[in-house]
Amino acid sequence: MSEMLHAEGVTVDYRDRQTLRDVSLTVGAGEILGVVGRSGAGKSILVRALINLVPPPGKLVDGEIRAFGTDLRAIGEAEARSLRGARIGVIVQNPRGHLNPLLRVGTQISNVYRAHHDATKAQARERAISVLRDVGIPAPEHRYAAYPHELSGGMAQRAMIAMALVCDPELLIADEPTSGLDVTIQDQILKLFRRSVDERRTGGLLVTRDMGIVARFCDRVAVLHEGEIVEQAAVPAFFSDAVHPVSTRLIASASFAADAPGPAEVAQ
Repeated sequence: MSEMLHAEGVTVDYRDRQTLRDVSLTVGAGEILGVVGRSGAGKSILVRALINLVPPPGKLVDGEIRAFGTDLRAIGEAEARSLRGARIGVIVQNPRGHLNPLLRVGTQISNVYRAHHDATKAQARERAISVLRDVGIPAPEHRYAAYPHELSGGMAQRAMIAMALVCDPELLIADEPTSGLDVTIQDQILKLFRRSVDERRTGGLLVTRDMGIVARFCDRVAVLHEGEIVEQAAVPAFFSDAVHPVSTRLIASASFAADAPGPAEVAQ
């Protein structure tokens, strides 16, 4: 399995304390790594660190981060921005906070595509409508012209996923992409994420606090606690033989069906 992402020894300082310490993980093609932990464990700052975009006053002080074999810490910002847009797709929580309220949704998706491809406005529009259709948005030609406030929460999140997928990235990183959505929409969004990874053979990293999501949609799991990875395992082994006390507490506090389908069944 080829590695889409390899991180080793990632350490982030924030003011006078470390928010991440010596974090190491990998994501292979066609798999989803679930990163779990309680609030404040450092999950969101890990996402930013993995794409070398730690917001100040935080600082990435140590570690190696390679995407597709390229050292993200050794290249210039222009090259890194190109990688993040074209080969790495990022899906954030709270899509309304990240979509520009003054621009039509389709225009924002088209702009991402044109930033990384030599395409006309018409070609970018066609591509944006196609990916809106792929993520299950009905009447994509109509939704292309909609403003973010005209979309439901689920539709706005699908629009964010379309933006992440429009350039056919090789790595998808999702930071709690279903936060605040009802359970039916959550299931649809996560099945879409799983299908995108399976069909495109991309690598997927999914940050969540929900162990049921890990059980159903992830292949491997990494447990983050107070800025450190305390356990990593394949999902079946994790739920049957977790070792670290934090892991066992997370499993014990979860509410999900013991016979919940795994990734292969979810993707069908």
